[in-house]
Amino acid sequence: MRRILFAAGMLCVTGSHAQLRELSAEQMLKNKRAGLLEDIPRVIRWADASNYILAKPSRNSKGFDTVVVNVRTGIENPYLYKRDPETRLKANDVFFTNADGIQKQLTNTKEEEKNPTLSPDGSKVAFTRNNDLYVTDIQTGVETRLTHDGSNVIYNGFASWVYFEEILGRASRYRAFWWSPDSKQIAFMRFDDSKVPVFPLYSSEGQHGFLENTRYPKAGDVNPEVKVGIASIDDNRKITWAQFNEKDDQYFGTPFWTPNNRLWLQWMNRDQDSLFVYAIDAATGGKQEMYRETQSTWVDWLENIHFLDNGNGFIITSDKSGWNHIYHYDMNGKLVKQVTNGKWTVKDISLINKTSKVIFFTARKEASTRFDLYSVKLDGSSLTRLTFGNYTHNVSVSPTGDHFITNYSNLTTPNRLALVETKNKNNPKQIADAKGKEYAMYAFANTELLRVKTGDGFELPVHITWPMNMDTTKKYPVLISIYGGPNAGTVTDGFKGIGMNQWWAKEGLIQVAIDHRGSGHFGKEGQNYLHRNLGEYEISDYKHVVRWLQQRPYIDKGKIAITGFSYGGYITCLALTKASDVFTHGIAGGSVTDWKLYDTHYTERYMDTPEDNADGYNRSSVFNHLDRYKGNLYIVHGTMDDNVHMQNSIQLISALQDRKKDFMMMFYPNGRHGWGNLPAKNAHFNNEKAKYYYQHLLNKPIPAEVLQ
Repeated sequence: MRRILFAAGMLCVTGSHAQLRELSAEQMLKNKRAGLLEDIPRVIRWADASNYILAKPSRNSKGFDTVVVNVRTGIENPYLYKRDPETRLKANDVFFTNADGIQKQLTNTKEEEKNPTLSPDGSKVAFTRNNDLYVTDIQTGVETRLTHDGSNVIYNGFASWVYFEEILGRASRYRAFWWSPDSKQIAFMRFDDSKVPVFPLYSSEGQHGFLENTRYPKAGDVNPEVKVGIASIDDNRKITWAQFNEKDDQYFGTPFWTPNNRLWLQWMNRDQDSLFVYAIDAATGGKQEMYRETQSTWVDWLENIHFLDNGNGFIITSDKSGWNHIYHYDMNGKLVKQVTNGKWTVKDISLINKTSKVIFFTARKEASTRFDLYSVKLDGSSLTRLTFGNYTHNVSVSPTGDHFITNYSNLTTPNRLALVETKNKNNPKQIADAKGKEYAMYAFANTELLRVKTGDGFELPVHITWPMNMDTTKKYPVLISIYGGPNAGTVTDGFKGIGMNQWWAKEGLIQVAIDHRGSGHFGKEGQNYLHRNLGEYEISDYKHVVRWLQQRPYIDKGKIAITGFSYGGYITCLALTKASDVFTHGIAGGSVTDWKLYDTHYTERYMDTPEDNADGYNRSSVFNHLDRYKGNLYIVHGTMDDNVHMQNSIQLISALQDRKKDFMMMFYPNGRHGWGNLPAKNAHFNNEKAKYYYQHLLNKPIPAEVLQ
């Protein structure tokens, strides 16, 4: 076997490693990796500043044993599980379980309750029913209805679809209400979807099928009208509405409660280039501006506001400088200090030690392909890297910041788990290593992380897995896997595991991942290139890397395949049309094919409205490049996709048919935006992908063991 390495941009060959074992099909395809890769413990959480909780692979079963570990002694003890009081739904009714495990049923109705949420003091549960907001006192069982106008288009405390998907996030499960810290108030959003267009999803189930209608605003459409209320639980169920005109074209973001129970509310204009944070008076609904940010392209929502003790201000992160950094403001909204700065990106804040005034945060600083943990003082001094080595780190910081646990790896190093004392970072205590005893006995495909420089100076990160036993006198097909959305890079210096990537390397595929200038590696500065022009720079940068690859004699220019899902499906469709001079094959799943067919908030953030940016929408549409299509495109979609509607693929198929173009297609009945929850459909899709690669790229029969 010859190992392939890049040196000064050229390919060179090193000595044979024939003595190493080859991976078996079971190891690569069936997860039979005992002795090769081992499971390592999962960090559950820190119990306190001196003890952390691990779920360790059990020696006696296939499960995990939960232990609590002391950071000083390393002594492990079985974790005596202390139940936290919780609420849950059972048969659509709300049940409460206390710390002793005693369960109490709180509702007993024919209607479905949703999102039961315990108050911070543990005395009450809030939930929605028939799109109205309710609160139940756990001790007395008394139920209080807070709103009375819920309907099929009016939702109190339950999100409209576009807010669920794009603003509050899927983790919200549509919940749009928030308890105050003192459990005396609930902030909630009231949505009026009556003017939002309806999009029908058709299910073929049963004899007659049925329609699932969703209020879904596409680019340029009317958005839901939204009001934000504060309901006082103890004050006769009084609701105070924040003083905004719900008829205005606007968005509201996730609100935050201050430690002294004052609501801070995010507001953004329809153009999404101005963000305001207002403090809302719970008695009058009046608003006071606390923060304002305007950019020439778009502004992202604040993911969190960290309030300091004793009214010493608040901490946020923002990319308004062109790179995401930490800012300190006083409680009147006046900037105290930009805490971090430079051409690198803060990912998130892990902890603020309010006593020592030290901020612990993760960032892409040493290299944009790696994540590290840092600390910095509130005044911006003493910036320190706390993690070690050329690895990407996934960290869990102790409550005081004196210790952290890191799960770290790089392309050639399987994951390891270590405990680190922040004052002695160069002496990490190893907890576990995923590398098995037999790992060193096996040969693996060479994998590399490279940078390819564009003509205008961007050094694009590229990850390549080369074929096993590569013969540079032969030609090899290329498979590029991408997502490609703004600030959504995929190229990281982390271990990729042992699975299909090794199988395809054995079979002779050159596997490539590329991140473009707007992927996050180059901050908001790079992302701004995409404004009003989605698809242009993504495709241009991908083409540039492929052209660079094609300078090598072992690249088969007639077999340059690309695949992706959702935004990656869009890029794949665009690659096979607009960039058909380079890309020859593609599998496009759940694809946007024209941005006029996707939702308002996501699309207009980058593209503005179709009315304001008609040329940009035309340039970005796959349909306006179909005359250049000449390759082999496989179109895949779920029939009940409520996010990227199958309409996108149907219209593309129709347009290709009208042009008498050859293509392939596969629809998955009842599949949503993906069909991982449908095991048979998912197995079929994986088989289809494998068959496609064998038929069109490898030109040989598919082995039986590959099929699921």
